Amino acid sequence: QVQLVESGGGLVQAGASLRLSCAASGGIFSRYTMGWFRQAPGKEREFVAHVRWNYSTWYADSVKGRFTISRDNAKNAVYLQMNSLKPEDTAVYYCAADPMARVVVRDYEYDYWGQGTQVTVSS
Repeated sequence: QVQLVESGGGLVQAGASLRLSCAASGGIFSRYTMGWFRQAPGKEREFVAHVRWNYSTWYADSVKGRFTISRDNAKNAVYLQMNSLKPEDTAVYYCAADPMARVVVRDYEYDYWGQGTQVTVSS
């Protein structure tokens, strides 16, 4: 069983930066596709970014150029560096794992989820 724990959320002003972390335990982390999703109040959960076993990445258009996903297999961790934050980035951010190591952007394709961390960006 894979467990994921996010951290690093908080309240920041527009234009600021935050770095989210996700610590994984169980399973073979280095093989998984690791993704970040977010859910704003009243909205559906949406894909943000993912990083595959070979370090290839994929980003939603809304965050491309501002967010960077990375992984450290030695630490069983994945990170989301968020720069130039905007009020519309306000959401609960979730870390997710796909043990099938696919190129996946839909939430139902991920098997494991963290509990989420709140990011609030004030204008």
